[in-house]
Amino acid sequence: MTNIRYGHTSSVLKNGKVLVTGGYGINTSLNSTELYDPSNGIWKTSSSMRNARVWHTESVLEDGTVLITGGINYNNSYLNTAELYDPIGGTWAMTANMNNRRCLHTASILFDGNVLVCGGINIYSNRAEIYDPLLRIWTVTSNMSDAREYHTASVLLDGKVLVAGGRGVYSSTPQIYQYYSPVARLIGVDTPNNQPAPNLLNSDGTVSSLYSNGIGQNSSELYDPSTGIWTLTGSMNTGRYAHSASVLASGKVLITGGIYNDTLLNSAELYDPSTGIWTPTGRMYYERYDHKASVLQNGKVLVTGGGFGKNLYTAELYDPRTEKWTPTGNMNSARIWHSASVLNNGRVLVAGSSNDNIIHNTAELY
Repeated sequence: MTNIRYGHTSSVLKNGKVLVTGGYGINTSLNSTELYDPSNGIWKTSSSMRNARVWHTESVLEDGTVLITGGINYNNSYLNTAELYDPIGGTWAMTANMNNRRCLHTASILFDGNVLVCGGINIYSNRAEIYDPLLRIWTVTSNMSDAREYHTASVLLDGKVLVAGGRGVYSSTPQIYQYYSPVARLIGVDTPNNQPAPNLLNSDGTVSSLYSNGIGQNSSELYDPSTGIWTLTGSMNTGRYAHSASVLASGKVLITGGIYNDTLLNSAELYDPSTGIWTPTGRMYYERYDHKASVLQNGKVLVTGGGFGKNLYTAELYDPRTEKWTPTGNMNSARIWHSASVLNNGRVLVAGSSNDNIIHNTAELY
């Protein structure tokens, strides 16, 4: 890539190119964006967003434009701003602000083309709202049963949205930061009332830790777009946050890894929408959090990187037919907080990361 970054987002545009936006660079969040062209393997800088942001969301709308929401800016302030990218002109335009400031939230494209945004770090983390791309306005919808950030949201085959895990936010008290030691490789935590947030790299190589002591939630709930109502469904067998979620061809949802009560997880489980029940499935070979999971064209799930004391080079494949994991080739660089995009040709593009306190601009294909 042109810029070093982590905590960025990526999406495959309707023309097959990959748009990468924002993230964290050298001592600041970024407003820069760039495009990857799979036909020639070249990255090209695109126009900059109006707001620098990290830990935001990126969604490709039905008309091909890209909606960016929330995140944290260069002042470490949570954002309620949203903007739209036009792939034809390569330009950005502000759209209506969200009703709440958010980062580490989720954005889900519903069957009607609207976008559901829910949770994230703010003092109202159970709140949700809907973006209408035609009217370009936000409308508040019903609150989730549980406040949560660092959760996952999956659009099911019936159009409902499954939200699982994450951590709650318990106070609006400002965070107190401790630091990550590159020598000890340990994250210190000292935040009032378990207030959570992401990590930011400092110029001296340490990382400001905004993680909380909270235990990952095991609750999950369903949003019905036809009624605008949330309903609790079965609880996961293990609470977790910083995990991944993948909708399989069968319609089931695969949850992998994450953190529970400061313990890194290699466990995985399946949600069956027909019963509302979670069932343990095969364990990954490695504990990992903040990894990426990509559903391949053959139906298998590729998991890459993530954290495990030291960031991981490893990758592994889940076969839904056997419910077993198989190691696959290692990445050339260890990665956490990277992006992973399934290209139209079936290959997977991974890009960026923070590894051993060095931010990378490298990219590779699987």
